[in-house]
Amino acid sequence: MVFERDVEHIAGLADIGIVKEELDEFTIQFNRILDYFDILDTVEGDCVYEQDRYNVLREDVISPSLSQEDALKNAGETEDGFFKAPRVM
Repeated sequence: MVFERDVEHIAGLADIGIVKEELDEFTIQFNRILDYFDILDTVEGDCVYEQDRYNVLREDVISPSLSQEDALKNAGETEDGFFKAPRVM
């Protein structure tokens, strides 16, 4: 069973701000989810279902695409023939 202090702890770990008014509803939702897992635990897992296996991926088809010049035409900044993006720290 999950308690409000558990929900606050989980929210802190996930860096999610939950106000006090929401704690009760989130606690109820967490406990409902755990109840569903309890139901799933009662399902027999011995049955193995045979399925036909087939490739759902298509074959690669080479088709014309943009030239490097056309791809960079509307770029804000380029460097050595590539897109230049702001540094992210």
